[in-house]
Amino acid sequence: MHYVASGSLSLGSLGLLRLLGASWSWSLAAGLGVYLGTGGWRYLYVVVRTAKRDINGLYVLLRVKLALWLHIRNRNTIPSIFSKTVARHPDKPALVYEATGETWTFSQLDQISNAVAHWALSQGWTSGDVVALFMESRPLQVALWLGLAKVGVEAALINFNLRRDSLLHCVGVSASRALVFGAELADAVSEVSFSLSATMVRFSTGDLSPDQMAALKCHPLDSILASAPRHPPPCTVSKGFSDRLFYIYTSGTTGLPKAAIVVHSRYYRIAAFGYHSFRMRPDDVIYDCLPLYHSAGNIMGVGQCLIHGLTVVVKKKFSASRFWEDCIKHNCTVVQYIGEICRYLLSHVWEAFMERFGVKQIGEFYGATECNCSIANMDGKVGACGFNSRILPNVYPIRLVKVNEETMELVRDKQGLCVPCQPGEPGLLVGRINQEDPLRRFDGYASQDATRKKIAYNVFKKNDSAYLSGVEGKAGMAAIADSTGNFNCNSFLKEVQHALPPYARPVFLRISPCVDTTGTFKIQKTRLQREGYDPRLTTDQIYFLNSRVGRYELVTEELYNAFEDGSISL
Repeated sequence: MHYVASGSLSLGSLGLLRLLGASWSWSLAAGLGVYLGTGGWRYLYVVVRTAKRDINGLYVLLRVKLALWLHIRNRNTIPSIFSKTVARHPDKPALVYEATGETWTFSQLDQISNAVAHWALSQGWTSGDVVALFMESRPLQVALWLGLAKVGVEAALINFNLRRDSLLHCVGVSASRALVFGAELADAVSEVSFSLSATMVRFSTGDLSPDQMAALKCHPLDSILASAPRHPPPCTVSKGFSDRLFYIYTSGTTGLPKAAIVVHSRYYRIAAFGYHSFRMRPDDVIYDCLPLYHSAGNIMGVGQCLIHGLTVVVKKKFSASRFWEDCIKHNCTVVQYIGEICRYLLSHVWEAFMERFGVKQIGEFYGATECNCSIANMDGKVGACGFNSRILPNVYPIRLVKVNEETMELVRDKQGLCVPCQPGEPGLLVGRINQEDPLRRFDGYASQDATRKKIAYNVFKKNDSAYLSGVEGKAGMAAIADSTGNFNCNSFLKEVQHALPPYARPVFLRISPCVDTTGTFKIQKTRLQREGYDPRLTTDQIYFLNSRVGRYELVTEELYNAFEDGSISL
């Protein structure tokens, strides 16, 4: 029986016995007996097991919420918060660039970002304009978006793996007025140079010859910034904590990337939750080997530097062979990882990893740049990515709701509301939207159409709205209808390599004589999803992209078993 019903029966029994003249002791004992007998003992068990975790979670939630409220009231921004961090310890190392050993103090980062702000003003850019940043991870990338933000200009942080159509799409969807790119990506820019708007100003950073710059029609940003003033910009930004800071793009594994809007309060919220949830300290040194176009690297990682004053070691790209050497060299106390990075270091599960490398604490979280329903594993529960309190569920209103596995539509009850999942049931994670609450707001994407698709209505109660998390998946499969039998996997791979970044390329191919469709010619994907890449369930040929040798290979039962036991990673 539901906990509320158990409580109602218990209170009813208590009141009835008192009316009949029973003593308080007998009435309370009987009420407790009714409560336990009708299922209330399960709730008490949950309370005992989760109270410590939930109280800690509530403390973190309230602490972050109070800080957000104060920053909103004072119309703070990330640059203004950073200025206070600089004042606390100007000479402390802020960013260390592992590739060169170069160290920027907080004061130096502030001065370089000021130079960026003056450069932006000299270009005539004003609050609300957008500048695309396309470069590999380096401290300058932080100084660029931070300096732009000081004068209200918004950066679009573009994935440096993108090429051709995907790159053009990302530059275009953000309505960028300028493009700043690293010299290491000159070839990628050259491929789209003639397709970029003639009015888009281009700047390069790094070593490019005069001939290369002339061919790409770009200006040398390094020399421009070197001669720019280092004092704070003279203009007053009209933006507040709820206004746009920059754009971060979705991965684009199932379509073109979407430009997710990151407002100042969202940046602060993500960084602050990480700091307090995982009990970081101001003297920690973070090893950040994640790309700075991603929220994990730029917000959860670099955000600890800008907001809380930690030193962050910026690694251009993750390297398993250099990982521990780098950590020792820079005395790192916190390592940030995502996805399968830890398995590159040791191909074992959580506990074995902690024991092998002497790791005292692992903190994990689940979320997305734009979502309002992130969860975190604050207490080190092995294998968990987070929790939602069953004692105080409405303090942080998120739910797992049931989904029709055939149609992937939300399951609704007789009142038209979504049906919550019971413990142990799979479902879709949703978060109630409240635009007045920085913890609950959903800012969406540059595309209004993309924003609308991520919102559901009448979820928790009538006339409410909620963010739909959704899952894009990890290893994509392309089902190809080949009635002639002439499909060539290698030719297909060459075309895909030109058009798509590595993470968006199909890991599996399924070659069928035809593709099942409905009476209205819609593709029936349910059976394909259910059968997956198991060759025992179909007579179709299934191929796996072996990135080590650069070709698609036929999936046999032996190869399938290797996927399942983890000896071959996807």
